[in-house]
Amino acid sequence: MTANIAEHLTRMAVDRPHQIAIFVPAGQDRFGRQAHTHLTYAQLEAQTNQLAAGLTAVGIGQGVRTVLMVRPSLELFLLMFALFKAGAVPVLVDPGIDRAALGQCLAQAEPAAFIGIPLAHLGRLRYGWARRTLRQRVWVGGPRFAPGLRLQDLYTAGSGQGERGSVQVDPEDVAAILFTSGSTGVPKGVVYRHRHFVAQVELLREAFDIRPGEIDLPTFPPFALFDPALGMTTVIPSMDPTRPALADPVRLIATIQDFGVSNLFGSPALVDTLSRYGAVRCIRLPTLRRVISAGAPVPLPVIERMRKMLPADGQLWTPYGATECLPVAVVESAELLATAKGSTDHGAGTLVGHVLPANQVRIIALDDQPHAVWSDVVELPRGAVGEITVRGPTATDQYFGLPEMTARAKLRDGDAVVHRMGDVGYFDEAGRLWFCGRKSQRVTTAQGTLFTEKVEPVCNSHPQVYRSALVGIGPAGAQQPVVVLELEPDVDRQEHQRIARELRDLVRRQAETAGICRFAVYPRAFPVDIRHNAKIGREKLAQWAATSGRIIVIED
Repeated sequence: MTANIAEHLTRMAVDRPHQIAIFVPAGQDRFGRQAHTHLTYAQLEAQTNQLAAGLTAVGIGQGVRTVLMVRPSLELFLLMFALFKAGAVPVLVDPGIDRAALGQCLAQAEPAAFIGIPLAHLGRLRYGWARRTLRQRVWVGGPRFAPGLRLQDLYTAGSGQGERGSVQVDPEDVAAILFTSGSTGVPKGVVYRHRHFVAQVELLREAFDIRPGEIDLPTFPPFALFDPALGMTTVIPSMDPTRPALADPVRLIATIQDFGVSNLFGSPALVDTLSRYGAVRCIRLPTLRRVISAGAPVPLPVIERMRKMLPADGQLWTPYGATECLPVAVVESAELLATAKGSTDHGAGTLVGHVLPANQVRIIALDDQPHAVWSDVVELPRGAVGEITVRGPTATDQYFGLPEMTARAKLRDGDAVVHRMGDVGYFDEAGRLWFCGRKSQRVTTAQGTLFTEKVEPVCNSHPQVYRSALVGIGPAGAQQPVVVLELEPDVDRQEHQRIARELRDLVRRQAETAGICRFAVYPRAFPVDIRHNAKIGREKLAQWAATSGRIIVIED
């Protein structure tokens, strides 16, 4: 059995040595055409072997926690797989988070090495990131303006070392520390063991029937790191990965057409942007067999628009999971539209589909307390709404250096760890899983509890509402529910009162939402997470609504 995820790359270099592993944009030629640079699987294998030997030679070897802050590039691929081969532990943090949170993440991880572009090193020097624990620094590209090694020094140190390949690791060894986006709290360092990565590869392959030789356009860079293990050719898009909602649809479509892309991974915000552009121009993408969109619920209108751009046998999947446990459940758009259309916008929540066979998903009664063992919680029957829990091969078992956070999110069931997703949901009579929102964002009123994904789709069904956010004002247990609105850009201020009245008529038709009578129009785009630009910052909107928002109250 493969233990080190990098062994998949070695296998591909043997089976498909001349297949291109990765294409990366490299500016434009003198005629204005997009140029690309690339590596074959054989080249990627040889260079990562040399880099891994160099890393080990300079002290970045087995078990060494190493911050990696490099833009999507050949160097990112080379360094990531070289670190795995050396047995080092990459530490990945979203580059778009604010510097205070970034400093907190790096202090928490206590890295011994830092590999980054000059801008990352500038931040490290200016703000003292991980100053106490760092022993080795490597500069990637650009000028070096402080002590440390260059990337070329690693190649030099690794030359002549022979075919070392991947170091032997135990499946329980720590492989990486991946920080959550912090969209609903403080970013947490999720400890990935080698067995988690190996299991993820197999679950992804089986869930989506991914086959070697496919062409992938991963607009979320970490997902691209699975491509060599799955035998796909990666085409890195020309876009800012920290702002997927602002990706240029013209460039994305051109890339899909130029390379014959068969697989696209993108956030709901990116798929929304792409499908809006394509819908009005009747654009078709005949090579695109599969679209995978995750990170937040994908609105049904977005799914319908994107499906029209795909070939007749094309599929659009919306997998459910989290950094701590991925994938958990999947649903394809045909079933999603057939089952959820008419239900989601009537308060049923968001259908996330069928639990993968390797996972065991159970629903437990809602509470915010830590629990050590499964016998301490109350499992709920089918149809009852509660917290979603997962036991399975990709369920991680701890947050690095955060025992209290670990205690709140993990519990033991015999010899296995069960992850509490922090999400609310239920199973329907057909055994399908439905998502109702984040547990921390539920609104508790004197009349009962409201969940974001049971309320917001009802409001989003209004043609002039771009998106909405349910928030609570006041103390827990006696909160006033307010629906904050982001309207379509062509809506005039004078129409706000009318739209609020029409929304009041919509929500009163559903038993769970009938008591909602307060609405507020947010004056700009909603705050969203930095990773997918899709998870709404409801905590910030709640503060705005409580302090400065103009609340429109519609009395019956």
